[in-house]
Amino acid sequence: MVADHPGPLHTAVAPDPVPKAGALPPRRRKGLPSLAGRWLRVHRGAMVPSATLTFLGGAGTVTGSKFLLQLQDTRILVDAGLFQGVRALRRRNWEPFLPPADTLDAVVVSHAHLDHVGYLPRLVRQGFAGPIYATRATVELARIVLQDSAKIQEYDTAYARSHGFSKHADAQPLYDQQDVARTLPLFRPIGYGVRTEIAPHVAISLRQAGHILGSASPLVEAAGYPVQFSGDLGRPSHPLLAPPAPPGPARAIVLESTYGNRRHGPDQSAGLAAAIRRTIDRGGSVIIPAFAVDRTEVVLVALHALAEAGEIPDVPIHLDSPMALQALRVYRDATSRGDGDFRADAVIDALHSPRLRFATTTEESIRLNTPLEPCIIISASGMATGGRVLHHLRTMLPDRANSVLLVGYQALATRGRDLLEGARQIKIHGMYVPVRAEIVDLSGFSVHADSDELVAWLARCPQEPEVVYLVHGEPDSSRALAERIGDELGWTAVVARDRELVRLKSARPT
Repeated sequence: MVADHPGPLHTAVAPDPVPKAGALPPRRRKGLPSLAGRWLRVHRGAMVPSATLTFLGGAGTVTGSKFLLQLQDTRILVDAGLFQGVRALRRRNWEPFLPPADTLDAVVVSHAHLDHVGYLPRLVRQGFAGPIYATRATVELARIVLQDSAKIQEYDTAYARSHGFSKHADAQPLYDQQDVARTLPLFRPIGYGVRTEIAPHVAISLRQAGHILGSASPLVEAAGYPVQFSGDLGRPSHPLLAPPAPPGPARAIVLESTYGNRRHGPDQSAGLAAAIRRTIDRGGSVIIPAFAVDRTEVVLVALHALAEAGEIPDVPIHLDSPMALQALRVYRDATSRGDGDFRADAVIDALHSPRLRFATTTEESIRLNTPLEPCIIISASGMATGGRVLHHLRTMLPDRANSVLLVGYQALATRGRDLLEGARQIKIHGMYVPVRAEIVDLSGFSVHADSDELVAWLARCPQEPEVVYLVHGEPDSSRALAERIGDELGWTAVVARDRELVRLKSARPT
């Protein structure tokens, strides 16, 4: 059943100003600002006799994942994602983090996508200086993602200033490359399945999640109470990565629900091939907005197979994303090392295809805005929220000969979602651009588990948990999955509420 759900156990109050980087000493416990002091009194007082879990992001939305585990004075943050999408969510990135960042003992990261790691430099700017635990591949990819994020924010800020479309007289980036440089040394790589004590009475182990290279489902034991976080779960049919490992013996599970009310359709390679053929036949080019980490590799595998089978024309395939190029190198290096992330039958040759062309400079990227011949352009970001793909869309969307292939989830209030829902124009860099190009939905290329796969993963749990909390999903998706878990498994399933605190029952031997 879906459990009756009480309201939050604490009430949000207006935030104090954001402290400047370095202004807070490590692990400060006294002399906190008034709001921070109130937060600590509530969360350390008599009303919290044992461990608690607070949903600070990724609840009611697919972005900004942040989950706080607290045990007495120990605070562990699982994921530190950036909010994306609607303005109200993006503005939350600018709020002071509560509890105060310098009172966190450690951060555990499930994988290197921006909605799970993108807030880390902002956390460091506010005083966090503790260890960040993740797999080796996640550490390598997070470096690329965070450096790219800082560069994009600095570029977009400068562009807004110079073109005058920012509402702020002195626009500033959320964080810069110096903040990223202070964040990277905090990472501590650990292997899958290695139980690691990260604080008094707190241990973690990372289980393979199969979503992107290095992705993990963290099992966190707080005073003997095991909580399994799914992170983002991959699909058993991922063309490169091994399927997700089953959950551990948890008493509570925090489960993503991105596709909680949907089933992925059959293989969409035929739809991909047909869209490419149509576009090339009319003399146009194909734009594929794709997440730089993993989605690009998945698309490359599909294009390689279609080209080898002669199902698409032999046209250049341009990879135009500095972050995607670096991520591809990480995947290639991991395959050469024989990392255990990969499935035995993975088509590694697709990552070394001679058809690939790399746009390594700004000038090369600019030339792709008006291609001299029909081609395929893969560029980030996957939901068209930023990056080089915006320049391609701005110049190519008005031409009916071109097409845009959407190969993954498109969150609310993103340009990708607007295109998916048939927008006649979208706003890019302060200007409205007419949409005349063909828009093709190929969301079956998603590397998120669908509803069937999420329930199947839960069913592999070695014991029935006391509760399953549904996160990282839009409300309808989370509610549908909660009902299905109750109906099919008979378990208590709860849709987590934003900024809600829940108590974990007193620890007992497991």
